[in-house]
Amino acid sequence: MNQKARFLLLFLVALACAEAPAIERPNILWISSEDNGQELGCYGDTYATTPNLDAFASRGMRYLNAWSTAPVCAPARTTIISGLYPISTGSQHMRSRTRLPEDFLMFPQYLREAGYYCTNTNKEDYNLEKPGRVWDESSASAHWKNRAADQPFFAVFNIFASHESQIRTRPHTPVHDPAKVRVPAYHPDTPEVRQDWAQYYDKLTEMDARVGKRLREVTEAGLADDTIIFYWGDHGSGMPRGKRWLYSSGLTVPLIVYVPDKWCSLAPDGYAAGGVSERLVGFIDFASTVLSIAGIEAPSPMQGHAFMGAHAVAPQDYLFGFRDRMGERYDMSRAVRDGRFHYIRNFMPHRPWGAYITYMFQTPTTALWHRMFEAGTLTPEQSLFFETKSPEELFDIAADPDQVRNLAKEPEYRADLLRLRERLRAFQLDVRDVGFLPEGKIHARSGGRTPYEMAREEGAYNIEAIQRIAEQASGLDPAEIPALKRSLTARDSAVRYWAALGLLMREETGVDQSDAELREALDDSSPYVRIAAAEALARYGPAESLEPSLEVLLDLANVNRHGVYLAGAALNALDAVDMKAAHRAEEIRALPRNHESIIGSMRIIIPQLVTKILDDF
Repeated sequence: MNQKARFLLLFLVALACAEAPAIERPNILWISSEDNGQELGCYGDTYATTPNLDAFASRGMRYLNAWSTAPVCAPARTTIISGLYPISTGSQHMRSRTRLPEDFLMFPQYLREAGYYCTNTNKEDYNLEKPGRVWDESSASAHWKNRAADQPFFAVFNIFASHESQIRTRPHTPVHDPAKVRVPAYHPDTPEVRQDWAQYYDKLTEMDARVGKRLREVTEAGLADDTIIFYWGDHGSGMPRGKRWLYSSGLTVPLIVYVPDKWCSLAPDGYAAGGVSERLVGFIDFASTVLSIAGIEAPSPMQGHAFMGAHAVAPQDYLFGFRDRMGERYDMSRAVRDGRFHYIRNFMPHRPWGAYITYMFQTPTTALWHRMFEAGTLTPEQSLFFETKSPEELFDIAADPDQVRNLAKEPEYRADLLRLRERLRAFQLDVRDVGFLPEGKIHARSGGRTPYEMAREEGAYNIEAIQRIAEQASGLDPAEIPALKRSLTARDSAVRYWAALGLLMREETGVDQSDAELREALDDSSPYVRIAAAEALARYGPAESLEPSLEVLLDLANVNRHGVYLAGAALNALDAVDMKAAHRAEEIRALPRNHESIIGSMRIIIPQLVTKILDDF
């Protein structure tokens, strides 16, 4: 744009804003949909049928680089509601539960204090206890229409139609032709896979119709000129390797923002009807942004950056993502991206990307994909999902949208790898990432404090030392074995835990060179160290180590004695031991499956793991 045109545009915007009425605050409407990425017509997907969102995008602005921060619903929504990275509050594991420090609020509470009527259609799914009343109403019938006269509203409507579970619902009457769907390079191209993808697009069309209904309600009520509207998806597609994974297919989401002319002073930079923004935006930014729209400066603990409103800040250079326990499976990966590159650090590379998650394997594509892997009929790009991970992954987002070419070991990308590696490291230190602790240890080490407070109390969480050993452990360099062996005697149990994991990750090489030290670790005061040492010895150690190792795992797998976190970790290790534990099948079958202390959906973790182990036998 030349200088003359730029000044003309600024003049017109200023003129329009000068005519804005002096009402106190705009209404804010959020419409969210579940388990879908940018597979929409307005994002250039010609296979999609999404007329309502396409029309909405023509009068709003699309964000091309929006990330959900977490690739699954509960941690993603926990990020949004708190304005904090769950890895800094200990709330990153799927459907876990902890709390915020006493003086922290969830962002709708600040809006309510400012006079907003705040509603939510039932979908909460937070991994944090609510610090008092968060919503004026949160239910299936919650609606902005129930507010007081002239009261501004903040309303959230969540649409379930595109959820993962709907992809596999049968019978289903097809709308989109499976023969015309694009199958990504990481999926096998079979009729079953095409059917699931086509049904996903059918469900997107259903979702789109419901979005249209919510948009019409605002227009028919005469509120379109006073309401700022956001549409967003809560994470990537429910197809396998989308939801739950730190690739673009799991983290990149649609985000469309509409700002009426009356409120153009609150619009993001570069806003124009039908326009696009390349700004990097994450769910971590949503709380600060909505408060900014309402004229409220976000409280200092919030970690996001407002991208519009009175308190908008400059664009950020990086987005961050995280993955920890998904369902019954423990994992730890972190991601960072800039405008071109996407970097993933896998801290548990000894686990496959496609570890068995009971809920995920109900999708026909997942089960078929795994059977083809076992049969050896996949391409290398398709097989990768069920193999153990690379410690580091680097992708050129534009050149490789399916992210099947890992550039981490290619010399010409070394500088970008080091830059993103260091930026991720600094980020983890900055937010005090408590994910370096096993899930149960997060809560045990916190005691009566919150994990957020524990991680910031002097002497309670030496993240620098723990991060350093975790990077040594997960880097898989055999030269680090002596250092890992020495760390098995460290004072901090988290350092010892990562040292034992690091030796496990190096398989026979690591265990052969540390057999005596790992045997001593079977009696470590930390049960998590004992679990890691027992799995290492049972899988890769000498025959005489098998039974003592299984004794450790079977004892800790008893949920009545040790609770769900330890039992879940021990059962994950037993599952990895596989057929070497088959002769102890009756003892595994006799393990208790539940306990009154287990809350919510965590009740299914132990039964699912025990069933999987026994089915494999």
